[in-house]
Amino acid sequence: MSHSPVQIIARGSRIAAETAAEAIDADPMLEGATYSILEEDEDRDIWRIDAFPTTEEESEGLQARLAEHPGMTVAVETLADADWLAMSLSGLPPVRAGRFFVYGAHDQGRVPPNTVNLKIDAGAAFGTGHHGTTVGCLLAFDDLLKRETFERVLDVGAGTGVLAIAAARTGSRVAIGTDIDEPSVRISNENAKLNQADARFVHASGLNDAKVRGHGPYDLVFANILAPPLVALSQNIKGALRLGGVAILSGLLRTQERRVTAAYLSRGFVLERRYRRDAWSALVLRRVG
Repeated sequence: MSHSPVQIIARGSRIAAETAAEAIDADPMLEGATYSILEEDEDRDIWRIDAFPTTEEESEGLQARLAEHPGMTVAVETLADADWLAMSLSGLPPVRAGRFFVYGAHDQGRVPPNTVNLKIDAGAAFGTGHHGTTVGCLLAFDDLLKRETFERVLDVGAGTGVLAIAAARTGSRVAIGTDIDEPSVRISNENAKLNQADARFVHASGLNDAKVRGHGPYDLVFANILAPPLVALSQNIKGALRLGGVAILSGLLRTQERRVTAAYLSRGFVLERRYRRDAWSALVLRRVG
């Protein structure tokens, strides 16, 4: 890390927080920024954004975007000079999403029986399974598995690999994950070995990469990224799916549902269900045309 580790905390109404989050997502300089948005006090309509910048420039950019919204109060806390990522993860409780139980090394002794247990170490990658978008994807996948199976699964923007690993652990014969971030690919492959999952992760810039195309067409595509690339990739995701295949899309705010859904409906998809957690949404769409 190239600067003193800090945590940025911003509080405001739901509308203010969602608007601020959209501004962060729209800023190309903050494409890799890690943040979460959640409801802190339902009765008082207080929502909170927590961000953990990894560079001074990212910290300044996040503070600038948040400060643009008068309904938000912004505070910056300096973290102790230690392994701040490990510290932040150690305070995260395990997550239950349907049949899936996602946990870190610090929760080794809290694994319940009769669940699909996924041990995920984040390292330098994003996506521990605690984020509302990942939980939404796992809940959607769990519901789908109650009535159908998916032989070939693709995870676009795999992060730590939790979604492709979940597919491999529940019977998918092919589980491929891609990411444009090389450390994420390395960490995902390490997590696959940790979970004894037959999932493979490749460094690829898009769905047209030969390493991705060669295993298609897919029965299911996960894409837990951001709303703008979800829209931009709508045709490519359609091309990666077999007719009747399913796309589980997330990384979008509730306020972005209409825009993302419209892009896929125009490509021959139908919306089957949406899942919401905090301010985030996950969409289940099926290719019918």
